[in-house]
This record gives sequence, C-alpha cells and structure tokens, in this order.
Amino acid sequence: MSLTLTSPAFEHNGLIPFRHTCDGDDVSPPLSWAGVPASAQSLVLIVDDPDAPDPAAPKMTWVHWVLYNLPPTIHGLPEGVAAKDLAAGILQGRNDWGRTGYGGPCPPIGRHRYFHKLFALDVQLPDLKNPDKAALEKAMQGHILAHTELIGRYQRRH
Repeated sequence: MSLTLTSPAFEHNGLIPFRHTCDGDDVSPPLSWAGVPASAQSLVLIVDDPDAPDPAAPKMTWVHWVLYNLPPTIHGLPEGVAAKDLAAGILQGRNDWGRTGYGGPCPPIGRHRYFHKLFALDVQLPDLKNPDKAALEKAMQGHILAHTELIGRYQRRH
C-alpha cells in the first residue's frame, strides 16, 4: 500500500473551503493519511503554494505550514488543530508569515494551488528550533521513505 493523504474538506485538485482560508476562519483542514511504511520513524507535513504571488507569473513558493516529528502511529490531524492539541514530540517550523502554525490560503491575485505534502522518514529529527522549510528539507535529505501530496485550490472573491 502506498502512502496517501486525503481531506474530507476537499478533493485532490478541488477547491479549499472558505473556512480554511484567510477570508474565513483560517483554520487548518482535517487531514487523514494511510499507507505509512512500517519502518517509518516520523512524518513531516509541509503545506506550500508555488504560485505566489501571481499564478500567471510565479516568483516564489509561499510556505503555509510546517510540522515535523509526527508519530507514524497517528493517521491524521483534526480540523483547526492548535499547537496545544498536537501530540507530545510534534514540532513546528516557521511559515512565510514568520510564525509557527497554520496560515490558510490568502492569494493576492488569481487561483493558487496549495500542496499538502506528507513525508515518511526513517528517523525522528532533532529539534531544529523552528526551522523554515529549507532547513527542514535539508534535515530530511536521505531519510525519505515515501511521500505523497494533496493539492487544493483557492481564489479570493475581491
């Protein structure tokens, strides 16, 4: 069985509900996964937008959420999960707003794609002290057993 990532809030390549965006309640969507390799020691979740600032002329990938050292024994995250609700040992990194935690879709122009990426690692990572995505990806190198992604889309009503 391969690693899969789904959400009851939206289908792959579907529209992310208003509730999970900066225009709504800005709460993380519920996520579920299956097929974690038996040898996995931890999971990493990164949510980013490669279409920033304008999908017609993207200049950067905007990072919305960085979580690591999720236990391989859990099978998802509930909607609106807060730092205080995370299982012991789960660590967060900095998003591109310069803070930890989820920051929902908030595109300045056009319809953007939001990649929810799940990685199964053969190690538990050390405390990287609120790493950005690049630092986390560097620490993950050579340790990825499997990965999958769930893409959601969102365009603001101006």
